[in-house]
Amino acid sequence: MKFTKMHALSNDFIIINNIKQHYYLKKDIIKKLSNRYTGIGFDQLLMVELSKNKNIDFHYRIFNADGNEVNQCGNGARCFAKYIKYKKLTFKENICVSTNNSIIYLKFLKNNKICVNMGTPLFDPESIPFLGKLSNNGYSLFYNNERIIFHIVSLGNPHCIIQVSNLSNISINLIGSFIQNHKLFPNKVNVGFMELINPNNIKLRVFERGVGETNACGTGACAAVAVGTKKKFLSNKVKVNLIGGSLNIVCKDNHIFMIGDAHYIYDGIIKL
Repeated sequence: MKFTKMHALSNDFIIINNIKQHYYLKKDIIKKLSNRYTGIGFDQLLMVELSKNKNIDFHYRIFNADGNEVNQCGNGARCFAKYIKYKKLTFKENICVSTNNSIIYLKFLKNNKICVNMGTPLFDPESIPFLGKLSNNGYSLFYNNERIIFHIVSLGNPHCIIQVSNLSNISINLIGSFIQNHKLFPNKVNVGFMELINPNNIKLRVFERGVGETNACGTGACAAVAVGTKKKFLSNKVKVNLIGGSLNIVCKDNHIFMIGDAHYIYDGIIKL
């Protein structure tokens, strides 16, 4: 199987061109491929497919390292855009791409950055889904007898956003795993920990479904800014600082726009 390795802010992917070749990878195969010691190693596997709609350029599928298919990945979307341009699958500057549950728009900018229109954030519990009840300050769960206040939002995939005073004092893996696997999130959830620097800057770490903590999460960055603008402690243009680098997130006309780069690493062939 031919594949391409790419990364965006050190969030790494393999991309498979499934237009001319037709691979249907089972969960156990994807898990083996994602292993960083005995496979290729990646956070997500992306597939490029033809669209069945003449008004849409490509179809985009995303699989987490555990083999489960998900509906959206912001950093993956930029790698997807870079890939189809690099492989000359398109010469257009504006691309329309379908995912399992939405349509996204990709735009190539002059500074080698890519702008992704991530659509409209959804804050209703049904879109996550989340089975808890809203309190005065947001939603909450108890962890080790301590109340954790959080907000929920969907941008094609579900996010739980927790605002913290200092990221270095937070047990990301323990709290992230606890919330992600809580019974109130029947489909699990991505857990983002946000530290406010000022209305135009935040720090963010994300514990992702099927992966664990990653160096960056594009939809997580969008979700954090969506919550911050809704709660009016963030402006409509925010720099999100992640472990792997930074993204610029813009809120305009109820849509979230993510601006960042993506990088080609190498092409490879692996025997399945």
